[in-house]
Amino acid sequence: MTTTRVKPWRGVMVATALPLREDLSVDFDAYAEHCRWLVAGGCDGVVPNGSLGEYQTLTPEERAKVVETAVAAIGGDRVMPGIAAYGAGEARRWAEQARDAGCQAVMLLPPNAYRADERIVVEHYREVAKAGVPVVAYNNPLDTKVDLTPALLARLYAEGLIVAVKEFTGDVRRAYEIAELAPDLDLLVGSDDVLLELALAGAVGWVAGYPNALPESSVALYKAALAGDLTTALPLYRALHPLLRWDSKTVFVQAIKLSMDLAGRKGGPCRPPRLPLVAEEEALVRAATEKALAEGLR
Repeated sequence: MTTTRVKPWRGVMVATALPLREDLSVDFDAYAEHCRWLVAGGCDGVVPNGSLGEYQTLTPEERAKVVETAVAAIGGDRVMPGIAAYGAGEARRWAEQARDAGCQAVMLLPPNAYRADERIVVEHYREVAKAGVPVVAYNNPLDTKVDLTPALLARLYAEGLIVAVKEFTGDVRRAYEIAELAPDLDLLVGSDDVLLELALAGAVGWVAGYPNALPESSVALYKAALAGDLTTALPLYRALHPLLRWDSKTVFVQAIKLSMDLAGRKGGPCRPPRLPLVAEEEALVRAATEKALAEGLR
């Protein structure tokens, strides 16, 4: 597919859920169809092998095939794989795999099994940058226990190690400090339930969860938010927020997959250690999804 996206990390990049069969094998055909459906629904691309894609439970062969499947389905300029790994060497190898598959950007957490200090974080990003593919940093201190502070992001950007950051702290105040310290670093919305706030603060992309189930309404919300069109954005945001907030909960994979199933997509089960939602959680997600669908959100 011909490359057309100058900055392929911008826009609505869906952190894709991975369809699994009942025996928990990966349904690669369903995944390819899902990627095509998301782009047809207005999304700009996909982010495979993130936490929503259950990358931690995949074999190396499965993880590589997920990337190759997405590229074959929608083109490498629309695929930004997550390349998180225990060590920088492994993360670099995943960056090289993504590069060789045709991807033009990757998304990288800091070391995710070791509480790294700033010196270690910088070296981690230096090593992965050697793969020669643009790196989007992913700040999720809730899970990694390593905080990519605005000052640290500015240092990584000044050294040419990152082009953008997926900001997942939920602290919308950080957007302004990041813009002050690194004005040209692209800010990407990292958690669905602060989309409007970060869009108004200058975000130029959204690494998104709930478009897996409702792409068209999510894209409409994103575009209105970026345009500052609150007349359109605010009612949509209120309507979607009972679902969007699940993206920041521990059971976000199960919740989004359930919403996908209800919306006629193939979400399917999750691999252990994730278990199905408990009855109370399932009822809440089911009710919110069915209400959104009844209101015409798609």
